[in-house]
Amino acid sequence: MTRARTEFVRGHTDLEVYQRDFEAAMSIFKSSKLFPKEETYSLTDQIRRASRSVCANLAEAWRKRRYEAAFVSKLSNAETEATETQVWLQFAVKCEYLSAESGRTLYKEYDHIVAMIVQMIRQSKSWTIK
Repeated sequence: MTRARTEFVRGHTDLEVYQRDFEAAMSIFKSSKLFPKEETYSLTDQIRRASRSVCANLAEAWRKRRYEAAFVSKLSNAETEATETQVWLQFAVKCEYLSAESGRTLYKEYDHIVAMIVQMIRQSKSWTIK
């Protein structure tokens, strides 16, 4: 994303990647309500935490744009959490808590989210405050 396009972003909630993850995390939350009770403190908590953490790290990255290294570090955390979410999605499908179709759709959405985060990292100089 070029510098000119970032001028239209006033806060982290304006970032397309934030919006996409928020929707995906909410979809995971709704789906995970149907997971078995015995998964409450393992898979359910883990997949919810990881998917929500992407948004939290994006918000923190946005506020750290004055320092490129800190900005990139938080984006890297967001990327890691998005990838972790994909792992939990695989477990949810394999354990038959989530349909293969839903799992595939969410997994692909996280592929897009990861790609967007990586692009921000690659163009970090255009995102940081001079």
